[in-house]
Amino acid sequence: MGINQKEIIRVAELARLELTEDEKTEFSKQLSDIINYVNKVNELDTENIKPTDHIIDLKNVFRKDEVKDSIDVSEAERMAPRFKDGHIVTPIIVE
Repeated sequence: MGINQKEIIRVAELARLELTEDEKTEFSKQLSDIINYVNKVNELDTENIKPTDHIIDLKNVFRKDEVKDSIDVSEAERMAPRFKDGHIVTPIIVE
């Protein structure tokens, strides 16, 4: 299984990247090589391997939930570049 240039172009469009023809060819080859290498895992005999989601036997590790005083609104207003109606105003990052 490989990645063709059509797929590279589609991903580049989604990521809003402009690629040269050389880059399209190079990335297609590189990604195909990566996928072929990862597919080698399918050749392994995993019949007697127990499924796992983590290599270390950890359970949920939570800190104790403690009520603490939060920062004073006037202090937050002093530190924030923009503050309006009790809220920090941030720039829009999603079109």
